[in-house]
Amino acid sequence: MNPARLNWDNLRIFLAVARAHTALDAAQLLDMDHSTITRRLRRLENEIGSLLFSRTTQGHALTPEGTRLLNHIEKIEATLGAMESDISNDAQAISGQVRLGATEGFGCTFLAPHLAHFCDQHRDIVVDLLAVPRFVNLSKREADLAITIERPAAGAYVACKLSDYRLQLYATSRYLATHPPIRNLRDLALHRLTGYVDDLVFSAELSYLAQIAPQSRVSLRSTNVIAQLHAARQGKALAVLPCFLAADATDLIPVLPGKARITRNFWLVTPAEHRQVTRVRVLWDYLRSVAELNQDYLMGETTTMRWLAPPRHEPAGRL
Repeated sequence: MNPARLNWDNLRIFLAVARAHTALDAAQLLDMDHSTITRRLRRLENEIGSLLFSRTTQGHALTPEGTRLLNHIEKIEATLGAMESDISNDAQAISGQVRLGATEGFGCTFLAPHLAHFCDQHRDIVVDLLAVPRFVNLSKREADLAITIERPAAGAYVACKLSDYRLQLYATSRYLATHPPIRNLRDLALHRLTGYVDDLVFSAELSYLAQIAPQSRVSLRSTNVIAQLHAARQGKALAVLPCFLAADATDLIPVLPGKARITRNFWLVTPAEHRQVTRVRVLWDYLRSVAELNQDYLMGETTTMRWLAPPRHEPAGRL
């Protein structure tokens, strides 16, 4: 294979299919015919001499050769992005697609509203929010940056602490009125809780029921914290929830405030080669700013979310 003879448009199509996982979705993103996408992929495979995708009922899965090609292309993409950032002005450089991974509760409840404001301020950036009940795999290029509940232990990543956040035990007033009183943590042994499925939690940081209420019976378990929230609002069981998730649930009351609560951390992480890509850097800085602005909200000390004001532009010619 002679790299100089490769068609770079075909590589762009390969990159879109690898990220969208189906040729049909890639065709919609690129505004091209599905048949053109598949034809150009076959041409690229012929040029390289390797099968790049396995076609399945779920779409296009990368082969080992395809994964290696993706790694090379994304390094080129990151280099081009850094070059663009270095030699272009901000108006030219702040554009493109950024994919952000996060846990489903934080992603849906806190990030999504703030990202709507971010995208309104940066009209040429497209943000893909992956709000999932697992760790997003940055090493496999599932996202450009991620907010996690654990700091990476290894790998070529740039990471910083985004914020602390607090979890608190909650119940409805109806539940508290119709069940034995709760005066201390030992009383929780007489109550039922809603929580995670133990063998399916993706991080030990989520195994907090054993710390707060080790003798309680968990009657309903879910891999999704938003499902736990809605179950608790039915008044049939207690739940330990992030304060930011329960902030709008006015029917939920903190139980044993100051005792039945724990603190965890959010970490902002990106592969080292992505950190200086302008669109990634701009989103990184925005996320740090909104987290700092809302530290009290994330810690459950207020139920009012704050919004980062858009930057003010001074009139031309004014110092």
